[in-house]
Amino acid sequence: MNLGKVGQAFTAKNIFDLIQEELAQVEQKMGVETVAPADAVTAIGKYLQSAGGKRLRPALLLLSAKLVSPTPNRLPEGAIRLGAVVEIIHAATLVHDDVIDGAQTRRGRPSTNIKWGNHASVLAGDWLYMQAFQIALRERDFRTLDLLIGLTQVMVEGELLQLDTIGKIDITETDCMELVDRKTARLFSVCARLGALAEHADAATEDRMGEYAWNLGMAFQLVDDVLDFTAREKTLGKPVGGDLREGKVTLPLVYALEYATPEERRLINGILTERSYDTTPFPRVLAILERYNAIERVRERAATFTEKARAIMSEFPDSPYRRALLAVTGLVTDRDH
Repeated sequence: MNLGKVGQAFTAKNIFDLIQEELAQVEQKMGVETVAPADAVTAIGKYLQSAGGKRLRPALLLLSAKLVSPTPNRLPEGAIRLGAVVEIIHAATLVHDDVIDGAQTRRGRPSTNIKWGNHASVLAGDWLYMQAFQIALRERDFRTLDLLIGLTQVMVEGELLQLDTIGKIDITETDCMELVDRKTARLFSVCARLGALAEHADAATEDRMGEYAWNLGMAFQLVDDVLDFTAREKTLGKPVGGDLREGKVTLPLVYALEYATPEERRLINGILTERSYDTTPFPRVLAILERYNAIERVRERAATFTEKARAIMSEFPDSPYRRALLAVTGLVTDRDH
């Protein structure tokens, strides 16, 4: 995987090797903390954890903690706990998202709502949220709780805002960017802030770490929106074109619709209405995106966010952790799933 010029010395393996031990502890903590009195919740928690995933959010938290730590080889237990917290919150959002979207698959396997049904999945997602807060409460730190409560509210508001846009073709770039901010970038930002807080960094450092990660999160989600159209289904782990099939107009489509003909708009609107590609095949949509250079425009927009993230990270003193966080920007931008 190409990480770009800033990441030439760091592969994805190099990045994760720096936090391998701590990530293993996070995994162990998640396994212990997601055992519930209700068997269905425990089963769903184990199912989600066994699916793997990038673990980018706890990795971001751990690397941020090491960046500002006077003893990066000995992170406090709080950093491990908070790494588990952010991944459990992320898992809860995936469960709820799949129920709302009526998803069939997640990471190449049946989604939790397909295996356990909507009711059990919603309740399991709720339990995971509350369990994450229970773990965070052990920090006895109001700033930590303030960040996590504010984050959860913003993410739920993002879901509600997105529900209002489902099936609508007249979505603006501003609408899209607000959803990207609320559903993805804020979580990235909080991960980095929590890493800084775990090492008692000052407010200015916490803010810069948060800004770095917010820009990273914006880029991550914009690339996700592109991959929904361009990735292979086997690589993506879910059907390509899923967003549009679910009635969502993301930024690539917004850019294409700026120039689309009335007939092309009619075709897109038909998919939004029918929630299928039966009438208008997916390749026809991809051709419209390519005709108006929409995919490339979104990639360029994502690149502006990664450049901002790199500029902020370059302000910090050189270390393996700074170099890793610089390389993460390439990992996000150039990924294929």
